[in-house]
Amino acid sequence: MPHAFGRRAALVATAALLPACSWLTPPATTSGIDLPQRLAAIDSGAPVQWPDPGWWRGFGSAELDALMARALEANTDIAAAVARVRQADAQVRINGATLLPTVDLTGQATRQQTGSVNTASITGLVNRRVRVTAADRLQLSASYEIDFWGKNRAATEAAQQAAFANRFDVGTVTLTTQASVANTYFALLGAQDRLALQRQNLEIAQRVLRVIRDRVSVGTGTGLELAQQEAVAAQQQALIPPLVQEVETNRNSLGTLVALPPERIVLQGGTFNRITVPPVTPGLPAEVLARRPDVLNAEATLAAANANIVTARAQLLPSVTLTGSGGWTSLALETLTRPESLVFSLAAGIAQPIFRGGALRGQVQLREAQAEELLQTYRFAILNALVDTENALVALRQTTEQEALQANAVRMAERSYAISEAQLGAGTIDLITLLNTQQTLFSARNTLAQARLARLQAAVGLFRALGGGWGTPA
Repeated sequence: MPHAFGRRAALVATAALLPACSWLTPPATTSGIDLPQRLAAIDSGAPVQWPDPGWWRGFGSAELDALMARALEANTDIAAAVARVRQADAQVRINGATLLPTVDLTGQATRQQTGSVNTASITGLVNRRVRVTAADRLQLSASYEIDFWGKNRAATEAAQQAAFANRFDVGTVTLTTQASVANTYFALLGAQDRLALQRQNLEIAQRVLRVIRDRVSVGTGTGLELAQQEAVAAQQQALIPPLVQEVETNRNSLGTLVALPPERIVLQGGTFNRITVPPVTPGLPAEVLARRPDVLNAEATLAAANANIVTARAQLLPSVTLTGSGGWTSLALETLTRPESLVFSLAAGIAQPIFRGGALRGQVQLREAQAEELLQTYRFAILNALVDTENALVALRQTTEQEALQANAVRMAERSYAISEAQLGAGTIDLITLLNTQQTLFSARNTLAQARLARLQAAVGLFRALGGGWGTPA
């Protein structure tokens, strides 16, 4: 009968604990988003070619390679992100210590002297008494909280997920820095190229101006024609200072990215038209998400929040602690280690919160609401990654086509201008026709430089959208 009663009691206790165990199971870290079968902006039969870890080398610029190496070594944002990883690792150790007992060793030695003076009234003698007492103590104490509900384990898991999130944040910061270096360098090259084109445009305008002045001097040109071409030349000259400013501004911006003062940035440039765009073709949407550190950061942050929910819920349940201490205490050092000097104590305790003014349940509600917010952040990160990738694919495709079409437009504008300049010298066309062909050529050249820059930056945007060459850290 006692044995049967004990078995029934154990079954009842187990049944009572089952709801609590399910209540303390962390929510699943899932987004609930149904991913598409493939990306819409790529052909289903296209071979998959992911970015190389050194994806920027595919552009064929040694100067860009040097800037990237310097940025990876000295960029302040990357260094700060790495420091946050070390902080998160330290927090894991702090939280993990709650799963182990704490042990302290204390030793104490005291010496005390007291004295008294007695004077005899008849003999006048003074009697002095001195008393010396000593005590020595050596004690080892330990305490341990039984993690019955998994509270401490959940707190450690939350710290571990936060450490993962910080590692993914390093990937995000690194990828952003790499893209910024490439975009800024290409913007500098584009400004240099447009500056060179603008100086050529000014030279063309001044050459035509000299022809018109010669015609005016011999009476075949008019003052109006001269004034019109002088205005064109002045306009072309006025466009040069903003381009010089753009070159210098981009050079200085690179100094921030590579952690160098602007005066120490030395760049040759002049390779804008020799930059190549390396090919890249992404795979399935799920593979894109697995390569993006910002998505994985959002996922790890949500997992940490779910673990914090378990910690908050477990605070409502009883906690069980074990404490013990043992050692030796004696009035004489030489008898400290004798058996009769041994002292020890053992204690077990249980504590159940009764009334905290709703603070503990409020903490649970807070953690649950935070997890809900982070779930929406996780969903946004997934959707944003897919949209970012689709947009980057479309941008690269369209800017590539735009550059090819604009290059053809420049060739036709150059041919048209060459014909009109020759006919002006022969006197078979008027100045208005030449001015129109001039403006068409100037505009076409400038648009081509902008289209080429847009294509290069679209390629950088695609590499960034695909996670670059970043890999999931161990």
